Amino acid sequence: MSAQSAEGSILGYSPGSPTVLRILLGTQLRRLRAERGISREDAGYAIRASHAKISRLELGQVSFKQRDVADLLTLYGVTDPDERAPLLELAKQANAPGWWHKYGDLLPSWFEVYIGLEGAASTIRTYENQFVPGLLQAPGYARAVIRLAHDSAPSEELDRRVALRTIRQQRLSGDNALTLWAVIDEAVVRRMLGGPDVMRAQIEHLLEMTAQRNVTVQVMPFERGGHAAAGGPFSILRFPERDLPDVVYMEQLTSALYLDKPAESEHYVQVMDRLSVQADSPADSRRFLERLISV
Repeated sequence: MSAQSAEGSILGYSPGSPTVLRILLGTQLRRLRAERGISREDAGYAIRASHAKISRLELGQVSFKQRDVADLLTLYGVTDPDERAPLLELAKQANAPGWWHKYGDLLPSWFEVYIGLEGAASTIRTYENQFVPGLLQAPGYARAVIRLAHDSAPSEELDRRVALRTIRQQRLSGDNALTLWAVIDEAVVRRMLGGPDVMRAQIEHLLEMTAQRNVTVQVMPFERGGHAAAGGPFSILRFPERDLPDVVYMEQLTSALYLDKPAESEHYVQVMDRLSVQADSPADSRRFLERLISV
Protein backbone atom coordinates (compact mmCIF):
# COMPACT_ATOMS: atom_id res chain seq x y z
CA MET A 1 0.00 0.00 0.00
CA SER A 2 1.10 3.59 -0.66
CA ALA A 3 1.88 6.12 2.06
CA GLN A 4 -1.69 7.32 1.86
CA SER A 5 -2.94 3.76 2.22
CA ALA A 6 -0.67 3.22 5.19
CA GLU A 7 -2.26 6.25 6.80
CA GLY A 8 -5.65 4.75 6.06
CA SER A 9 -4.59 1.59 7.87
CA ILE A 10 -3.70 3.67 10.92
CA LEU A 11 -7.02 5.46 10.70
CA GLY A 12 -8.93 2.20 10.89
CA TYR A 13 -9.91 1.65 7.24
CA SER A 14 -9.65 -2.11 7.45
CA PRO A 15 -11.91 -5.15 7.80
CA GLY A 16 -10.84 -5.23 11.44
CA SER A 17 -12.34 -1.83 12.24
CA PRO A 18 -14.39 -1.70 15.47
CA THR A 19 -17.62 -1.08 13.59
CA VAL A 20 -17.25 -4.22 11.49
CA LEU A 21 -16.24 -6.26 14.53
CA ARG A 22 -19.38 -5.08 16.34
CA ILE A 23 -21.52 -6.03 13.36
CA LEU A 24 -19.88 -9.44 13.07
CA LEU A 25 -20.42 -10.13 16.75
CA GLY A 26 -23.97 -8.80 16.63
CA THR A 27 -24.73 -11.03 13.64
CA GLN A 28 -23.43 -14.08 15.51
CA LEU A 29 -25.48 -13.24 18.61
CA ARG A 30 -28.61 -12.72 16.54
CA ARG A 31 -28.08 -16.11 14.84
CA LEU A 32 -27.59 -17.86 18.19
CA ARG A 33 -30.70 -16.22 19.66
CA ALA A 34 -32.82 -17.14 16.63
CA GLU A 35 -31.60 -20.74 16.69
CA ARG A 36 -32.71 -21.04 20.31
CA GLY A 37 -36.07 -19.37 19.63
CA ILE A 38 -35.42 -16.72 22.28
CA SER A 39 -37.18 -13.36 21.95
CA ARG A 40 -35.37 -10.03 22.15
CA GLU A 41 -37.41 -9.27 25.25
CA ASP A 42 -36.14 -12.39 27.04
CA ALA A 43 -32.58 -11.72 25.91
CA GLY A 44 -32.85 -8.17 27.21
CA TYR A 45 -34.13 -9.41 30.55
CA ALA A 46 -31.08 -11.67 30.86
CA ILE A 47 -28.71 -8.68 30.69
CA ARG A 48 -30.98 -6.19 32.50
CA ALA A 49 -31.73 -4.26 29.30
CA SER A 50 -34.60 -3.60 26.91
CA HIS A 51 -35.41 -5.46 23.70
CA ALA A 52 -34.39 -2.26 21.88
CA LYS A 53 -30.90 -2.57 23.40
CA ILE A 54 -30.67 -6.15 22.10
CA SER A 55 -31.69 -4.92 18.65
CA ARG A 56 -28.95 -2.26 18.69
CA LEU A 57 -26.38 -4.81 19.87
CA GLU A 58 -27.33 -7.21 17.10
CA LEU A 59 -27.00 -4.45 14.52
CA GLY A 60 -23.58 -3.46 15.84
CA GLN A 61 -24.77 0.07 16.63
CA VAL A 62 -23.52 0.17 20.23
CA SER A 63 -20.50 -1.14 22.10
CA PHE A 64 -20.57 -4.46 23.95
CA LYS A 65 -19.92 -5.17 27.59
CA GLN A 66 -18.09 -8.46 27.94
CA ARG A 67 -20.32 -9.35 30.89
CA ASP A 68 -23.40 -8.91 28.70
CA VAL A 69 -21.91 -11.03 25.92
CA ALA A 70 -21.00 -13.72 28.45
CA ASP A 71 -24.54 -13.72 29.89
CA LEU A 72 -26.10 -13.90 26.41
CA LEU A 73 -23.84 -16.78 25.39
CA THR A 74 -24.92 -18.67 28.51
CA LEU A 75 -28.57 -17.97 27.71
CA TYR A 76 -28.04 -19.20 24.16
CA GLY A 77 -26.46 -22.44 25.35
CA VAL A 78 -22.87 -21.62 24.36
CA THR A 79 -21.09 -23.01 27.43
CA ASP A 80 -17.96 -24.58 25.94
CA PRO A 81 -15.01 -22.33 26.90
CA ASP A 82 -13.38 -22.92 23.50
CA GLU A 83 -16.54 -21.66 21.73
CA ARG A 84 -17.04 -18.71 24.06
CA ALA A 85 -13.46 -17.41 24.01
CA PRO A 86 -13.38 -16.13 20.38
CA LEU A 87 -16.67 -14.27 20.81
CA LEU A 88 -15.59 -12.70 24.10
CA GLU A 89 -12.31 -11.62 22.51
CA LEU A 90 -14.27 -10.16 19.60
CA ALA A 91 -16.31 -8.12 22.09
CA LYS A 92 -13.09 -6.77 23.60
CA GLN A 93 -11.64 -5.76 20.23
CA ALA A 94 -14.93 -4.26 19.07
CA ASN A 95 -14.82 -1.71 21.86
CA ALA A 96 -11.61 -0.09 20.62
CA PRO A 97 -12.20 3.51 19.47
CA GLY A 98 -12.22 4.22 15.73
CA TRP A 99 -9.95 6.79 14.04
CA TRP A 100 -12.79 9.32 14.17
CA HIS A 101 -12.77 9.25 17.99
CA LYS A 102 -10.82 12.53 18.11
CA TYR A 103 -13.69 14.18 16.24
CA GLY A 104 -16.26 12.81 18.68
CA ASP A 105 -17.20 16.28 19.89
CA LEU A 106 -18.39 17.09 16.35
CA LEU A 107 -20.23 13.87 15.57
CA PRO A 108 -23.66 12.69 16.69
CA SER A 109 -23.61 9.01 17.66
CA TRP A 110 -25.80 7.98 14.73
CA PHE A 111 -23.28 9.41 12.27
CA GLU A 112 -20.33 7.79 14.03
CA VAL A 113 -21.96 4.48 13.11
CA TYR A 114 -22.06 5.51 9.46
CA ILE A 115 -18.41 6.56 9.36
CA GLY A 116 -17.44 3.18 10.74
CA LEU A 117 -19.54 1.41 8.11
CA GLU A 118 -18.17 3.64 5.35
CA GLY A 119 -14.62 2.84 6.40
CA ALA A 120 -15.27 -0.89 6.20
CA ALA A 121 -17.41 -1.03 3.03
CA SER A 122 -16.06 -2.34 -0.25
CA THR A 123 -18.81 -0.74 -2.36
CA ILE A 124 -21.18 2.17 -1.82
CA ARG A 125 -24.00 3.02 -4.19
CA THR A 126 -25.68 6.32 -3.41
CA TYR A 127 -28.40 8.63 -4.69
CA GLU A 128 -28.37 12.34 -3.85
CA ASN A 129 -30.84 15.02 -4.86
CA GLN A 130 -29.49 18.08 -3.04
CA PHE A 131 -25.75 17.90 -2.40
CA VAL A 132 -22.71 16.29 -3.97
CA PRO A 133 -22.01 13.12 -1.94
CA GLY A 134 -19.61 13.81 0.93
CA LEU A 135 -16.92 11.52 -0.47
CA LEU A 136 -16.84 13.58 -3.67
CA GLN A 137 -16.95 17.08 -2.19
CA ALA A 138 -14.12 19.53 -2.89
CA PRO A 139 -12.95 21.45 0.22
CA GLY A 140 -14.59 24.76 -0.69
CA TYR A 141 -17.90 23.10 -1.50
CA ALA A 142 -17.71 20.97 1.66
CA ARG A 143 -17.23 24.10 3.74
CA ALA A 144 -20.26 25.75 2.10
CA VAL A 145 -22.43 22.67 2.78
CA ILE A 146 -21.24 22.35 6.37
CA ARG A 147 -21.89 26.05 7.00
CA LEU A 148 -25.57 25.54 6.12
CA ALA A 149 -26.04 23.40 9.23
CA HIS A 150 -23.43 25.16 11.41
CA ASP A 151 -23.73 28.79 10.41
CA SER A 152 -22.68 30.07 13.83
CA ALA A 153 -19.69 27.73 14.24
CA PRO A 154 -16.27 29.39 14.58
CA SER A 155 -13.78 29.08 11.76
CA GLU A 156 -11.68 26.55 13.67
CA GLU A 157 -14.64 24.20 14.03
CA LEU A 158 -15.47 24.51 10.34
CA ASP A 159 -11.85 23.66 9.53
CA ARG A 160 -12.07 20.49 11.62
CA ARG A 161 -15.35 19.47 10.01
CA VAL A 162 -13.85 19.91 6.55
CA ALA A 163 -10.76 17.97 7.64
CA LEU A 164 -12.96 15.11 8.84
CA ARG A 165 -14.67 14.95 5.45
CA THR A 166 -11.29 15.05 3.68
CA ILE A 167 -9.98 12.16 5.77
CA ARG A 168 -13.04 10.10 4.87
CA GLN A 169 -12.23 10.63 1.19
CA GLN A 170 -9.03 8.63 1.57
CA ARG A 171 -11.25 5.57 1.15
CA LEU A 172 -11.31 6.33 -2.58
CA SER A 173 -7.59 5.72 -3.09
CA GLY A 174 -5.02 3.07 -2.26
CA ASP A 175 -4.84 -0.67 -2.82
CA ASN A 176 -8.16 -1.39 -1.10
CA ALA A 177 -10.01 1.60 -2.49
CA LEU A 178 -13.74 1.83 -2.04
CA THR A 179 -15.88 1.47 -5.17
CA LEU A 180 -18.30 4.41 -5.27
CA TRP A 181 -21.22 4.64 -7.69
CA ALA A 182 -23.25 7.83 -7.32
CA VAL A 183 -26.41 8.94 -9.09
CA ILE A 184 -27.00 12.64 -8.51
CA ASP A 185 -29.93 14.78 -9.53
CA GLU A 186 -29.17 17.58 -11.97
CA ALA A 187 -30.23 20.02 -9.23
CA VAL A 188 -27.11 19.01 -7.27
CA VAL A 189 -24.77 20.61 -9.79
CA ARG A 190 -27.15 23.44 -10.73
CA ARG A 191 -27.66 24.63 -7.16
CA MET A 192 -25.19 27.44 -6.45
CA LEU A 193 -23.39 26.77 -3.17
CA GLY A 194 -20.48 28.97 -2.13
CA GLY A 195 -20.58 31.03 -5.33
CA PRO A 196 -19.55 30.41 -8.97
CA ASP A 197 -15.87 29.79 -8.24
CA VAL A 198 -16.67 27.17 -5.59
CA MET A 199 -19.13 25.41 -7.90
CA ARG A 200 -16.67 25.42 -10.79
CA ALA A 201 -14.01 23.89 -8.54
CA GLN A 202 -16.52 21.30 -7.36
CA ILE A 203 -17.50 20.24 -10.87
CA GLU A 204 -13.83 20.09 -11.89
CA HIS A 205 -13.26 17.89 -8.83
CA LEU A 206 -16.10 15.59 -9.91
CA LEU A 207 -14.52 15.24 -13.34
CA GLU A 208 -11.16 14.50 -11.75
CA MET A 209 -12.63 11.88 -9.43
CA THR A 210 -14.61 10.12 -12.15
CA ALA A 211 -11.37 9.61 -14.06
CA GLN A 212 -10.62 6.98 -11.39
CA ARG A 213 -11.78 3.47 -12.24
CA ASN A 214 -13.43 2.98 -8.85
CA VAL A 215 -15.61 6.13 -9.03
CA THR A 216 -18.70 6.43 -11.23
CA VAL A 217 -21.07 9.40 -11.35
CA GLN A 218 -24.33 9.55 -13.27
CA VAL A 219 -26.50 12.66 -13.55
CA MET A 220 -30.28 12.36 -13.49
CA PRO A 221 -31.40 15.15 -15.86
CA PHE A 222 -34.48 17.28 -15.21
CA GLU A 223 -35.98 16.17 -18.50
CA ARG A 224 -36.48 12.62 -17.18
CA GLY A 225 -39.22 13.89 -14.87
CA GLY A 226 -40.11 11.56 -11.99
CA HIS A 227 -37.94 8.57 -11.22
CA ALA A 228 -37.58 5.58 -8.91
CA ALA A 229 -36.07 7.43 -5.91
CA ALA A 230 -39.06 9.63 -5.18
CA GLY A 231 -38.50 9.13 -1.45
CA GLY A 232 -35.20 11.00 -1.28
CA PRO A 233 -31.46 10.26 -0.92
CA PHE A 234 -30.08 6.97 0.35
CA SER A 235 -26.91 4.89 0.27
CA ILE A 236 -26.34 1.14 0.03
CA LEU A 237 -23.17 -0.15 1.67
CA ARG A 238 -21.75 -3.56 0.80
CA PHE A 239 -18.92 -5.26 2.70
CA PRO A 240 -16.24 -7.77 1.72
CA GLU A 241 -17.10 -10.06 4.64
CA ARG A 242 -19.67 -12.64 3.58
CA ASP A 243 -21.30 -12.65 7.03
CA LEU A 244 -22.24 -8.97 6.76
CA PRO A 245 -25.50 -7.98 5.10
CA ASP A 246 -25.89 -4.92 2.90
CA VAL A 247 -26.83 -1.84 4.91
CA VAL A 248 -29.12 0.90 3.61
CA TYR A 249 -28.46 4.31 5.15
CA MET A 250 -30.91 7.22 5.06
CA GLU A 251 -29.96 10.42 6.83
CA GLN A 252 -32.49 12.75 8.45
CA LEU A 253 -32.06 16.13 10.08
CA THR A 254 -31.25 14.85 13.56
CA SER A 255 -30.98 11.09 13.12
CA ALA A 256 -30.49 8.33 10.59
CA LEU A 257 -32.20 5.10 9.59
CA TYR A 258 -30.21 1.90 9.02
CA LEU A 259 -31.81 -1.07 7.27
CA ASP A 260 -30.04 -4.43 7.07
CA LYS A 261 -32.78 -7.00 6.55
CA PRO A 262 -32.42 -8.55 3.07
CA ALA A 263 -36.05 -7.88 2.15
CA GLU A 264 -35.56 -4.19 2.86
CA SER A 265 -32.12 -3.73 1.34
CA GLU A 266 -33.05 -5.65 -1.81
CA HIS A 267 -35.84 -3.16 -2.49
CA TYR A 268 -33.32 -0.31 -2.43
CA VAL A 269 -30.92 -2.26 -4.63
CA GLN A 270 -33.71 -2.57 -7.20
CA VAL A 271 -34.44 1.15 -6.96
CA MET A 272 -30.77 1.95 -7.45
CA ASP A 273 -30.64 -0.36 -10.47
CA ARG A 274 -33.56 1.51 -12.02
CA LEU A 275 -31.96 4.87 -11.26
CA SER A 276 -28.78 3.77 -13.03
CA VAL A 277 -30.81 2.93 -16.11
CA GLN A 278 -32.90 6.12 -16.02
CA ALA A 279 -29.96 8.51 -15.48
CA ASP A 280 -27.52 9.64 -18.15
CA SER A 281 -24.70 7.16 -18.77
CA PRO A 282 -21.37 7.85 -17.03
CA ALA A 283 -19.90 9.08 -20.35
CA ASP A 284 -22.87 11.36 -21.07
CA SER A 285 -22.75 12.62 -17.49
CA ARG A 286 -19.09 13.59 -17.90
CA ARG A 287 -19.94 15.49 -21.08
CA PHE A 288 -22.77 17.25 -19.26
CA LEU A 289 -20.43 18.34 -16.45
CA GLU A 290 -17.85 19.51 -18.96
CA ARG A 291 -20.48 21.65 -20.70
CA LEU A 292 -21.48 23.19 -17.37
CA ILE A 293 -18.01 24.65 -16.80
CA SER A 294 -17.39 25.57 -20.43
CA VAL A 295 -19.97 28.36 -20.50
